[in-house]
Formats: sequence, C-alpha cells, structure tokens
Amino acid sequence: MKQNKKWIGTILLSSALLLGACGSDEINESTGTDTNQTTTEETSSESGDHGGMVHDESGEIPAGLEEAENPMYEVGESVILQHGHMPGMEGAEATIVGAFDTTAYEVSFDPTNGGEREENHRWVIHEEIAESTESAVEPGEEVTLEARHMEGMEGATATIDDAVTSTVYMVDYQPTEGGEVVRNHKWLTEEELGQE
Repeated sequence: MKQNKKWIGTILLSSALLLGACGSDEINESTGTDTNQTTTEETSSESGDHGGMVHDESGEIPAGLEEAENPMYEVGESVILQHGHMPGMEGAEATIVGAFDTTAYEVSFDPTNGGEREENHRWVIHEEIAESTESAVEPGEEVTLEARHMEGMEGATATIDDAVTSTVYMVDYQPTEGGEVVRNHKWLTEEELGQE
C-alpha cells in the first residue's frame, strides 16, 4: 500500500508539472516572440518620458506585411540605434527581432484623444494605414492611421509628410537612460541603425 501511495504521488506531481508547463503563451512564428507580452502606458512611464509612446510588446505584425528577403541586418543581429524616436534610444544597443520590406511614412496628425498635434512622427508603415493600396501613398495626402504606437494615434486622420520605401526593423533595445529592455519596438529604417 505504501508503494502505491508513492506511485500515485509521483504521477500527480509529474502531471502538475507537465500541465504547468503547458501555458497559453503563443509564439509569433515570424519573430519568435511571445505574442501575449504587452506592457501598459504605466510601464512606459516608469522608465522615463517616452513622448506618449505605447509599448505594445506583442510583436504582432500587421496583415500583409512581408518579411524582408535580403535585409542589411539579420534577425538576431546586434546593432546600435543611430536615431532616437524617443529619449533613451539614440546610442542604445539593440537586437533585430524582425525585418520587413514596405513603405514607411513620416506623418503629422491630431491625436484622437485631444492631445497636442504630432508633427513628423516616424514611422507608420503602409500596412498600418486604413486606405493602403498596392502603391505607396504620396506626401501631402490624408490617411487614417491604424497604428497604435502612441495614445490617440489609432483612427487619427494624418497627413503624409514623407514616404520611404525601405526595409523596416523591429528591435529589442536597452534604453541608454536605464530601465527595462523595450521589446518589439516598431519601426526603424536601415539608415537609423549601425554597428559598433
């Protein structure tokens, strides 16, 4: 009887460990990142002022976005951020977690939440524009944003300031001013990245 209790205990413990390891985490096949990771605005503000940026760490890729066939920087490669879209980015060490071929737009818009007008925001990609078609949108045209990079961005009417056909990158980086690693930051162009 004592032997049976040991076996039952072992089976129950093994089952509990096995079930515990089978969580609901889903992995994004294109980037290898956990699609259930998200942070809130509060997390962003804990690591400094990031200009209203909302860090969606899910790594979710817009529908229709194609992986780059021959990117300058490969997934997993270490780079240095040459341009800062927000404090703590310029000069930060980063790792490429995604590379995609598309058109990137610099846009100006009035946030839907009534915040201050955003001028020359970099970057919203073609697949994050409601009116996206086969061809790139021209500077001066008005579009509706589907991106959620900043509070009040999704659904905002924006004017295209500039358009660049390029490989865009999603990166994980350690802010130069400290704080937690920012995961799946969208988007940077090749010209905004460099190597040590």
